[in-house]
Amino acid sequence: MSTGVPINQVANGQTFLDLVLRNRFNQIILDRFCDFGFDDWWLTAGCLAQSVWNVSTNRPAENGIADYDLFYFDPDTSWDAEDNVITAISELLPDLPIRIEVRNQARVPIWYWQKFGIYYGVVDAASDGIDRFAYRTTAIGLRKDADGYRLYAPFGLDAVLSGTIIPNPVLPIRKVYEAKTARWQSIWPDLRVMPWPDDA
Repeated sequence: MSTGVPINQVANGQTFLDLVLRNRFNQIILDRFCDFGFDDWWLTAGCLAQSVWNVSTNRPAENGIADYDLFYFDPDTSWDAEDNVITAISELLPDLPIRIEVRNQARVPIWYWQKFGIYYGVVDAASDGIDRFAYRTTAIGLRKDADGYRLYAPFGLDAVLSGTIIPNPVLPIRKVYEAKTARWQSIWPDLRVMPWPDDA
């Protein structure tokens, strides 16, 4: 399990955190979920990166964010166990007018082949899902615990802060990358999107 590192130990970490927390929904999710009971969890993906892009381009921090991703790891891979967590989180955050996508990363290999026809590989931690994002730029996890904020950013923060989308071809999901980056550019036209490598 990756526990990440304290936010102040990451280059540009405090700048990133300040931008992310301008989105009040990120702040509320982090505040409430930190006592939920999971040690291995992250708020991740678009809700972090897109908050940064919004604030950096003088838009409302919540603009254009389709959903908020919460990854956690639970060795119980039953559908019922994940559904119970999803229900509990909806009860924890009933007042937020947003869609929260909750996923037990231990379950992803079970359904990934069926959905995409691609072998996902073994998952031992919630951070494994972040490592396999199609975009290095949004491969970032943030959580809050008793000691403050912790960050998991295997590719660093420079790309997200500069609005540069860099592919992560660890899985052969070029179409996913191209569809998502096209949507992002329609909302944040100043983003610079690097092409998916032809040999991946």
